[in-house]
Amino acid sequence: MIRMIEYMILGYLSGSVLYARVFSSLLGKDHIYDRSKDRNPGTANAFTYGGFWCGAGTLLGDLIKGFVPVWLYLRGASGAPTLALALVVAAPVFGHAFPVFYRFQGGKGIAVTFGCLLGLLPVWQPLALFIGAFLLFSLVIRITPHFQRTIFSYLLTLICMLLTKQRPEIILGFLLITAIVCLRMHVSKEPRESMLVRLF
Repeated sequence: MIRMIEYMILGYLSGSVLYARVFSSLLGKDHIYDRSKDRNPGTANAFTYGGFWCGAGTLLGDLIKGFVPVWLYLRGASGAPTLALALVVAAPVFGHAFPVFYRFQGGKGIAVTFGCLLGLLPVWQPLALFIGAFLLFSLVIRITPHFQRTIFSYLLTLICMLLTKQRPEIILGFLLITAIVCLRMHVSKEPRESMLVRLF
């Protein structure tokens, strides 16, 4: 129990570091997110408004802050992980969405989710399902705007995890992540544009 709480705190604090803001400040590009519709301090806006190096640094930072707490927890766990893994997996995304260092005003957590699922390796199926869902709704059944595409991608991944009978603690962890991301999207100031669906 103590170990789980330690890694939950580590994950939350790790997630609370918004690398988009860190790298935009380091590169002299403060307040670049004010130019975006959603004002989201995430990887996509870092690339779009901060340039390649700002985006690359943000992407790497967001992946690592999700990966490290989950990976370390699994490496140190004795025997099979318990359902406590679900809370450890969700903690970095919660930190990113509601960061203590930025008055609980964070980002959507997409890149961090990828990092958390990377931390589950060699269990690769959850990551593959998440990648597949985003590719499906980005390239095949193209859903715009990104707001709706994100929600559909998370929900489809969760359904596929249930259908493919992934480990219960991983399903619960991703359910928590999905709830966090949906809540963050709900309270965001992003304009609610009409959804458009196109094939290819």
